[in-house]
Amino acid sequence: MEDLSLHILDIAENAVRAEATRIEIILTKDEGHDLLTLEVRDNGKGMDAGTLARIRDPFFTTKQKKTGLGIPLLAQTAELTGGSVEIASQPGAGTVVTASFGWCHVDRPQVGDIASTVVTLIAGHGNEIDVLYEEQTGSGLHRLDTAELKRELEGVPITDPAVLGAIRETLKTEFTLMNEVPTNVMR
Repeated sequence: MEDLSLHILDIAENAVRAEATRIEIILTKDEGHDLLTLEVRDNGKGMDAGTLARIRDPFFTTKQKKTGLGIPLLAQTAELTGGSVEIASQPGAGTVVTASFGWCHVDRPQVGDIASTVVTLIAGHGNEIDVLYEEQTGSGLHRLDTAELKRELEGVPITDPAVLGAIRETLKTEFTLMNEVPTNVMR
């Protein structure tokens, strides 16, 4: 996968399949520690210890296909940048995937088109799930929570094309990590 937004979409779709009703996507940029952290939390079915132990095996999947490359590729990408991937999960308690990356490392993938990733999740599943997207950077905290938006919309569906367009525009203009490249890294 070329950028983090595609990894996020893969993890979030897994959460939907695990019957999550809330998915939280949190990106934290810590320039002082040269670190970008991605955390995806869900309240889905979770995984038992056996499944969790095999989750990094590219030939293991719970889906109807032969390989499960999402987590192994994410882990490989994180490790190339001096980072890591940690997964915590328990049956009935959901799953937390945390990946860290060296912010200025030449092998760190771009954050990518977060706006399209979040809008795709909302368009496809917004009536069944709530999505929180949050960015924490040195310039502050930015957050978009569909649970809050649904209350403010007073009955207008979150999947309405005009609402989705407004969400996309907000993400593109107010959230910055998808557009940032470290100044000391040539791409």
